[in-house]
Amino acid sequence: MLANDSAIDWKKFLLFCLSSFLITGAANIINQVIEKDLDKLMKRTANRPLPTGRLQNNEAIIFSILLGLSGSLLLMFFVNTLAASLSLISLILYGFVYTPLKQKSPIAVFVGAFPGAFPPLIGWVACQGELSMGAFIIFGIQFIWQFPHFWAIAWVGEEDYKRAGFKLLPSVGGRDSNSAFQIVVYTLFLIPMGLLPMYFGLTGVFSAVVATFCAILFLIPAIKLMRDGSQKSALLIMFSSFIYLPIVQIAFLMDKV
Repeated sequence: MLANDSAIDWKKFLLFCLSSFLITGAANIINQVIEKDLDKLMKRTANRPLPTGRLQNNEAIIFSILLGLSGSLLLMFFVNTLAASLSLISLILYGFVYTPLKQKSPIAVFVGAFPGAFPPLIGWVACQGELSMGAFIIFGIQFIWQFPHFWAIAWVGEEDYKRAGFKLLPSVGGRDSNSAFQIVVYTLFLIPMGLLPMYFGLTGVFSAVVATFCAILFLIPAIKLMRDGSQKSALLIMFSSFIYLPIVQIAFLMDKV
């Protein structure tokens, strides 16, 4: 692990994974409870258990509480209190702030980027027991990555999102040149962000080269989207985002100083 200089405590690691899975599940259930009637309007979500009536609201709420409490208590007693606190903050931000904001304003994506970038931060804290520069760097990379990643998804699925009244692209005009330009800008930010682990002595030159190369490859379809505004270009950005993050994170682990 990037934050760990000693042997992995597998019991602690597995309990951390289990608790993270439980808390993530709780957050997703909260999201689906709040958006039950909206999910009926979108093709990709219309077949979920709540919109179809296969599951009742009260059943989902009880299950969410059980998952959230179980995950939080596991983190508190077997990992550390700070990791548990950050996980709870992430759940609240995702379920009770980001979710209702999606119908209000594109700022929902900014708010949602925080819980979306919390996992590596929480993982670092679970390992070291404290926040440090390394924690904020890996958080920052994932935070910035989410903007082109999610905006590409919103571009591809805009018609579906419109049915539910979700405002997720950065421009009020939706799929326009302003949205495409902002996708390019945030993708560009990944180039200097990917150099920070090397600059602060966490990793070596190899991972910095990999991160820069991957960011440039990520940037190419973003520039193409700004030129042609096509669904194909947005899909390329989306798939590039899926490839960028794991490759860069693996490179950081392999090149740890």
